[in-house]
Amino acid sequence: MLDLTGKNALVTGIANNRSIAWGIAQQLHQAGANLGITFLPDDKGRNEKKVAELVEPLHPTVFLPLDVQNDAQVAQTFETIQAQWGRLDILIHCLAFASKEGLEGDFSRVSRPVFTQALEISAYSLIALAAGAKPLMTAGGSIVTLTYLGGVRVVPNYNVMGIAKAALEMNVRYLAAEMGPHNIRVNAISAGPIRTLASSAIGGIYDMIHHVEQVAPLRRTVTQMEVGNAAAFLCSDLASGITGQVLYVDAGYEIMGM
Repeated sequence: MLDLTGKNALVTGIANNRSIAWGIAQQLHQAGANLGITFLPDDKGRNEKKVAELVEPLHPTVFLPLDVQNDAQVAQTFETIQAQWGRLDILIHCLAFASKEGLEGDFSRVSRPVFTQALEISAYSLIALAAGAKPLMTAGGSIVTLTYLGGVRVVPNYNVMGIAKAALEMNVRYLAAEMGPHNIRVNAISAGPIRTLASSAIGGIYDMIHHVEQVAPLRRTVTQMEVGNAAAFLCSDLASGITGQVLYVDAGYEIMGM
């Protein structure tokens, strides 16, 4: 039976109740994990209020602002975890961003700033958070990130985010190799397209979802809860021999050809 009782889990990337991170947080809570939640701070405090109200039923014992482009804030996150928990067992990385320019038109026209920002937030952030988590995972641990098929195949309008996901998946392999001797496992989940606030920025997303529903072996796409179940599995002792992998949770779409 999947049991995360006594495990301390930090979940990043919850924006609203349609976020994949929200589905993961719910399943970790259901499995008994003690949750820490981060939110992206803004000048008016709207994100903090919105996320706080959403996660209240999960009873997080740590609730922190986290902008991964702010090194001081990243460091403060793990200093707080060390002070309050003393140990971290699970890190969930659900962070990605590209501006509209990077998700439309000819890929060759993407600007340097847009490219750099997408890679920094969507890929480098995993390295920064893993580095902060590593010394706190004194009893071993599990790090899970979210990727997408567009990191290995061309998906219309995914553009610069595809490059970011490709980098993210390679980060998973290098981090798994580094952290394996410390009994820290690093894996990624490649979820099928889901109706989320983030995915709505991709042109043609609803056509993509309908295509998956017609072509995938299960003749549907997946839910946030199904991705959450897979994440909870990867964070549990049931997955103790799995690291450096990309697990497809996409109703089987990835196996299809013509």
